[in-house]
Amino acid sequence: MARGTKRLAELRKRRYQAARLFQKGERQATVARLLRVSRQSVSRWYRQWLQGGTPDLRGSTRAGRPPRLQRDQRARVRKALLEGARAQGWATDLWTLPRVAKMIESVTGVHYHAGHVWRVMKDLGWSLQRPAVRAKERDEKAIERRKRTTGELVKKETRRRGPG
Repeated sequence: MARGTKRLAELRKRRYQAARLFQKGERQATVARLLRVSRQSVSRWYRQWLQGGTPDLRGSTRAGRPPRLQRDQRARVRKALLEGARAQGWATDLWTLPRVAKMIESVTGVHYHAGHVWRVMKDLGWSLQRPAVRAKERDEKAIERRKRTTGELVKKETRRRGPG
């Protein structure tokens, strides 16, 4: 279930319960007490129910601001991400948030601040991957040789307890 959808379904269910209670002739104060909601909410629901019946109590289909990228635009962004950064004109195949922001704008025309692009990436199923930071001078063969010859001898010794 999408973010917020479960919560919206619960709210809708509560409003429909209120409609059933209104039909039975329950007072607004009683409905508020039974459903554990404010009297103001019940009063608003009652007015909506009087004007349009139970269907008017359906409420919103989603929470929050509507997404800026439409379905077809998201598909184009996903395709561009999978093609790689080099295919989009970058020197390396590393996607950074500023690069993704520029790519989204060039592919869809929708501007995102680089600091908010991670939300789009997360919605597309991508996660943050940081490359391991290693020294350029690192010699893997020498490290393997040292591990084979010294073994566990390099292991840090535990300090003895008591006075030093």
